[in-house]
Amino acid sequence: MIDQLLQTPELARRINDLLTFYGMAHAYRSGLEPGPLPPELDDVLSELQPYDIALVLEALPEPSRLVLLYVLEPQAAAEALGYLEHDQQYRLLDHLPERTIRAIVAVMPSDALVDLLGAIHPNQAQEILKRVPLEDVAQVKELLSYPEHSAGGLMTFNYLSARTEWTAAQVIDHFRKVAQNVENVNYVYVVDKAGRLAGVVSLRDIILAAPGVKVAEIMYAKVISIHVDADQEEAARLLSQYDFSAIPVVNHNNQMVGIITVDDIIDVVEEEATEDIQLIGGTEPFDKPYMQAGIRELFGKRIGWLLVLFLAESLTGSIMRSYESVLSQMIALTFFIPLLIDTGGNSGSQASTLVIRAMALGEVTPKDYFTIIWREIRLGLLLGAVMGLVAYGRALFMGGSMSLGLTVAFTIIMVVVVSTTAGATLPMIGKRIGLDPAVFSAPLITTIADGVGLLIYFRMAQLIIGIGG
Repeated sequence: MIDQLLQTPELARRINDLLTFYGMAHAYRSGLEPGPLPPELDDVLSELQPYDIALVLEALPEPSRLVLLYVLEPQAAAEALGYLEHDQQYRLLDHLPERTIRAIVAVMPSDALVDLLGAIHPNQAQEILKRVPLEDVAQVKELLSYPEHSAGGLMTFNYLSARTEWTAAQVIDHFRKVAQNVENVNYVYVVDKAGRLAGVVSLRDIILAAPGVKVAEIMYAKVISIHVDADQEEAARLLSQYDFSAIPVVNHNNQMVGIITVDDIIDVVEEEATEDIQLIGGTEPFDKPYMQAGIRELFGKRIGWLLVLFLAESLTGSIMRSYESVLSQMIALTFFIPLLIDTGGNSGSQASTLVIRAMALGEVTPKDYFTIIWREIRLGLLLGAVMGLVAYGRALFMGGSMSLGLTVAFTIIMVVVVSTTAGATLPMIGKRIGLDPAVFSAPLITTIADGVGLLIYFRMAQLIIGIGG
């Protein structure tokens, strides 16, 4: 492909030169019809995928971006715009000639159009909505009525459907008429006269069937679908589990209202994973790329959790101060404090991360709470025993007494048990009370492990070494 031969800036310069050389920029400024592309320019553009064209658009100077969208086929322009940020999409559309805007908007997938309308200012959205074909306005408004992170907010109306009484020949004829606007051609969704989802059949089976065979005779009736109000994560889970390329969306009457395609789910998975990673790091989620977020926005997203964790960590100092007499009687105890609190934080974060991921995949639910506690207690004992044995040897190697080694070893065992159990169960508690499980992950678990670890350590020192408080 041409993008393998040229770097994007070089390719953008070449396209820019061709747009100027062949008078395309002049035609755009003069409001003339674009006309057919010159062969040389057509050859270059025909070898580019929509994503490649989007990269070129970003690399071109502002006037040439508009010229390129102006001369592209509306379908190609719409697909390329879909890879740009929503504010960029609107800015480019807003500066194009009216007929070009209408042509591009008319072929944009309904879900992509709704995403754009939902992301920009309401006044800007109204301007774009005015350019939507009248026959599509009602559908677009319906999609806008669904919550942003629901299956309804993610679906598209561009799917292939057939009636139960149709024959294979009728479906093929229908496909020829609407194929240009169908987003996924792998499945034909079969509905009854009331619009209820009755079955699904692959287009391959339709083509291979005898022309007179009715769809109802070859369809699969036990269809996996998702409710329009379900969370988008549920749609991602179903598509992943069943390896579908699309899943039908139904309302409370089992009437089919749209489909969710796998390419949209990939975006959801990336978005959810990014949000979870940001939460795990103790940052409020933000929907801009890191390099596009301003200092003020990054400050606002990060300072809240840092202050909470800072205040929580101050409890560690309070605990150490309350056991100051214990530390003064045996200074060697201080050498192992970093080891203990880090071990607690690490083991708790491990458990938390595993459970959060399992919850996201639907592998565990809140009803598994007590099973998980029992698993983590046993696992914590095994992990702690191994690490405690190593810690005991480390204490003796450093010249500590046997009692000091036992104090450190038993503390490690208890800290790991407590941390792994807390790390695994707190995300489930968060889910139960309606909070994001990732909020209870690494930073908070580490803070809890620090405080609990010190309490256990000093108490064990009092019991095993025999020094007073």
